[in-house]
Amino acid sequence: PRAFYRMGGVGGGPRPPRGPGEYPPPMPEQIFQFLVTGITVGSLYALVGLGFALIYNASDVVNFAQGEFVMLGAMTAISLVAAGLPLPLAAFTAILITIGVGLLLERCAIEPSLGASVVTTIIITIGAAIFLRGVALLVWGKEFRALPAFSGDTPIYLSGATLMPQSLWVMGATVLLVVLVRVFLNRTLLGKALLACSFNRAAAQLVGINVRVMLRLAYGLSAGLGAVAGVLIAPITFSSYEAGIMLGLKGFFAAIIGGIGNPMGAVAGGLLLGVLEALGAGLISSGYKDAIAFLFVLMVLFFEPTGLFGHKSAERV
Repeated sequence: PRAFYRMGGVGGGPRPPRGPGEYPPPMPEQIFQFLVTGITVGSLYALVGLGFALIYNASDVVNFAQGEFVMLGAMTAISLVAAGLPLPLAAFTAILITIGVGLLLERCAIEPSLGASVVTTIIITIGAAIFLRGVALLVWGKEFRALPAFSGDTPIYLSGATLMPQSLWVMGATVLLVVLVRVFLNRTLLGKALLACSFNRAAAQLVGINVRVMLRLAYGLSAGLGAVAGVLIAPITFSSYEAGIMLGLKGFFAAIIGGIGNPMGAVAGGLLLGVLEALGAGLISSGYKDAIAFLFVLMVLFFEPTGLFGHKSAERV
């Protein structure tokens, strides 16, 4: 299964271009297989995109170190398991360590730059991503590593499609986390305070909300979500110090498609992007998988600049 995902998702690797009538049309069970794979990958994009949306809500900044949180969660869990810790304890410890890294990033890099322009803060997050990647290279080297599957590697056959048990963990954890984040934002005082900062930071500060605490909370939550995504993906595909680059980019695409700043829109955008990638890789060629994602994002930005589920801006004349 790792090779299945590592070689481009669906199809086991780039295929030669198809000629007319060279391949038979896909069967319904093949389409279902592509959808299952797309939802699995899209769930990971959704978690990463959710982290982007949380930080953007609190600070109006796109945190390009989000992908490195995914990498840190995966590599730390793998190292802890190799050191002899049980898998559940290793995963939990890796998530806590990654949350600590996210809080340190906010405290040491983001907080001192409060009041700086958005472009400056974005450059800081890009620098932080490069720094974290370099530290990971020094600690773990260039070797590819893998985490044992949570429930074994015995495939589950469903309606002609093959479903790995780890895919169920990915989809189930994503549903649970999305529900918890939605409840947190809409039903708790802290969540409403975080949303208040996203609507009007000055007004939130005037009513007694500590904006800096909300910023730390957003970075901690986003780092935790990224770490969970990394732990979930590690048994499916090999991880390395640069594993977070593409996942971070796809998570950013998910946030853009759903409407940057809209947490549930980022989730929908991630799922949609994953399904389109899987269908494109299966029906056309896995060599075009990333190109399909780029093209879809460009089309969304061209026709809906605020995203498919973003808030439409209105100008009063």
